[in-house]
Amino acid sequence: MEALLTSCPGHGADTVPQFSGLEVGEGEKPAGALRVRVEDCVFTVDRSLLAASFAYFQGLFRSGMRDSGLDEICLQGGLHPAGFLIALSVVRGERPPLADADCLMQAVECAAFLQVEALESHLANILDTDNCLLLCQAAATFGLHNLFNNAATFIRDSYRDLRWAAEESLHPDILSYIETITPASFIALGTHTPSMEMLHDSYRTVCHLDEEEGAWRILTDLPVDSSTSMAGVAVLDGRLYVIGGVVGVSKVTVDRGFCYDPQTNSWTDIPGPAQSRYDFTLLGLEGKLYAFGGEHGRKIMSSAEVFDAATETWSFIQHTPRPVGGAAGAVCRRRIFVCFWKPPNTTDVYEYVPSEDEWTLVTTMVHHQSYGHGMVAHRDNLYVMRNGPSDDFLRCLIDCYNITTGQWSTLPGHYVNSKGALFSAVVRGDSAFTVNRSVTLEFSVAPNGWKRRREMEGFPKSGSLWTCLLRIPKKGLLEEEGKEEEAGRTGITEENGVHEVKENGLENGEDHK
Repeated sequence: MEALLTSCPGHGADTVPQFSGLEVGEGEKPAGALRVRVEDCVFTVDRSLLAASFAYFQGLFRSGMRDSGLDEICLQGGLHPAGFLIALSVVRGERPPLADADCLMQAVECAAFLQVEALESHLANILDTDNCLLLCQAAATFGLHNLFNNAATFIRDSYRDLRWAAEESLHPDILSYIETITPASFIALGTHTPSMEMLHDSYRTVCHLDEEEGAWRILTDLPVDSSTSMAGVAVLDGRLYVIGGVVGVSKVTVDRGFCYDPQTNSWTDIPGPAQSRYDFTLLGLEGKLYAFGGEHGRKIMSSAEVFDAATETWSFIQHTPRPVGGAAGAVCRRRIFVCFWKPPNTTDVYEYVPSEDEWTLVTTMVHHQSYGHGMVAHRDNLYVMRNGPSDDFLRCLIDCYNITTGQWSTLPGHYVNSKGALFSAVVRGDSAFTVNRSVTLEFSVAPNGWKRRREMEGFPKSGSLWTCLLRIPKKGLLEEEGKEEEAGRTGITEENGVHEVKENGLENGEDHK
């Protein structure tokens, strides 16, 4: 942030470097440069940039008022030059980290005063346990509703860690609202392929972790026609999606999808991808599901598609950089990253940019006979699980790539990966949850290592396992009536990433620090 602020010369200066404009929408005709004075700083900015990204200026230029034709406008009302400079950098496509509390407050003020949607979204993207309390209170004060809801939800998911600090710093009304939010639950889906409902398949279930009891409870049954075998599983906008999958050893593709809405505790059918595929990577972001690669007819593909949840339609997008099946992927700071292995020693991490429909090589990890089996995101870090000593994927090493600094680091020690638990990891707040048949573990996530935090009962079914986070409203949980009967049938005690893990038959071990 200091580098940005040095471009504002301060008292007595006439201008700072000009900011180029963006294309404006149809019917808008602002042209030329406008001098914007904020305290003692004067910014020379293209009017088209202001009209396209600042609702305040868009309304001003369209109003026909005398001020709309001036060559210089003075912004008053407590706005700071640093906040305006932050807004300009964000609308130009930059991603300033904003670690300083003053910068955060000035950014919130600017987003509210000038109605900068891109800046409000950026603030929501960088929410973490260090800044969420400040941003929640500031968003409530300045009326940034989307940022407030995002911050409140983030706090609720990390309430066990943040409760004392929240009670000390937040208004009681805000606390009351936060406590009405249901935290995201750790969800697991067992192996299931289409079967007859009368068979009462005990694997045809979606379960959630009851963290108070440390036990797994049934949330709902999977549709009888669905398959989780080599399927795509993702959560998008509070709904769980199961796309495709295969039936039998011949790998007949299920060309359908299913969507579970926890608000209504019901499933609906949705169309499958236009290209039949299995063992593909499925990620959800901003109203869309992205399906990358996979196999068809036992041939690995580079084909990719996007599903628009609003219209329930699939369309093809740019092919992946090379054919890929079952690739590790994650959404970090609302950016899509996917691992591509180049045998024998190289893992390339690419970013898919939806707005440009382009793939960009972000970084490369080189280790002997090692590739990214799994990947999760925490803050602006990507954690990649790879083979450990002696090419052993049962004792994994975790490498950390920071998307802001562009630097790699390796976490100290190695992590036992018996029954693939590490590949089932999902991150909520500063915790990573992993599960296998033997044990469910919660880790505290930090750049210097993942530390064991809690141990709970394992998932009581063998076979492949999908995991994700899903927000379950209380009314969506199963009622007490009939729980005992359902528990006897399944063998399980009842009550805003997804990963598949396959058991290897070995017993769980302790992780080495």
